[in-house]
Amino acid sequence: SALREMMYQWIDRQEGIDWQALSHLYRVAPLGEKSPENLKLAFSNSMFKCFVFDGDKLIAAGRAVADGIDCSYICDVAVLPEYQGQGIGKRIVEKMMALSKGHKKIILYSYPGREGFYKKFGFKRMTTAMALFENQIQASEWGLVSDE
Repeated sequence: SALREMMYQWIDRQEGIDWQALSHLYRVAPLGEKSPENLKLAFSNSMFKCFVFDGDKLIAAGRAVADGIDCSYICDVAVLPEYQGQGIGKRIVEKMMALSKGHKKIILYSYPGREGFYKKFGFKRMTTAMALFENQIQASEWGLVSDE
């Protein structure tokens, strides 16, 4: 409910973040295996970040890698399954977009089937976007890249 969501705590700094809890969040969201050490490094190197708590419990997070002028890349937006469907992910994306205002472009990539969620924010499919993944075979299997 809206009242319940108002009780959530939204934090934009990473001091005191339990990286194990964040790793667990990504595992169950599910966004894959992300080690606590790698998450700490990734969030440390991200200009914008957001953590959402219900009491002491980390329930959602997101970040944007940005350079302050040209490009902001929104990534790692995740919500614990039992908190999904309440609009928390939507609020995180809106927050990252607001923080990224003034950049010439804001980019992200969606998992196949979730594009509609981002279209609601005004994102459009890029016709020339290309990527080189550490695991190209897996990226291809997941439908993130094609040989076309």
